[in-house]
Amino acid sequence: MKRSLAFIFAALGWFAIIAQYYLMIENRTVSVSEATIRFFSFFTILTNIFVALYFSIISFSRNKSVSLINAPGTLTFLTIYIAVVGLVYQVALRHLWYPQGIQRLVDELLHSVIPILVILFWYLYEPKKNLKYNMAIKWFSYPLVYFIYILLRGNQSGFYPYPFVDVSILGFAGVIQNAFFLSLFFLGLSSAFIFMGKLLDKK
Repeated sequence: MKRSLAFIFAALGWFAIIAQYYLMIENRTVSVSEATIRFFSFFTILTNIFVALYFSIISFSRNKSVSLINAPGTLTFLTIYIAVVGLVYQVALRHLWYPQGIQRLVDELLHSVIPILVILFWYLYEPKKNLKYNMAIKWFSYPLVYFIYILLRGNQSGFYPYPFVDVSILGFAGVIQNAFFLSLFFLGLSSAFIFMGKLLDKK
């Protein structure tokens, strides 16, 4: 059952990622190379790629000793950040545009459907007894590295993937303030998942 679900979730994930790339290339106003770099500059896309890779390995690997995939907390790490993708989109970004047709389908898959499916998979299959609160600090390296990258890339290209990190509009101080509150959100959500995991493990 676990591998069957992983296969279905991987297929949905890759479909959404590839379709989004196709749509972005088709509607680009910049070169293909620049559009491709921008595509991979979205936290949504990177996180969905990690999730799709995870499910692909789970569904196709016969070797249960794949260390990174089966390491304590890997699924929780992915669940937290795909949940961040969904929550930030629903609260801060959904009202900024109104996609239609295939773009709407892809948008809902990336920001709504896949986050819910990953949370379900986490509930069913994560070995929660191995979760520790200090893991949250290690997991924080992902958004930290991402934040540094988009600032450096944005300073060079003028492109910022999200309005709340757009230095050209908000200024550096405004972006740092937003990053601070997002950091608290990341760490708080990580702690909440670990706490829930420990409660579920006791049951």
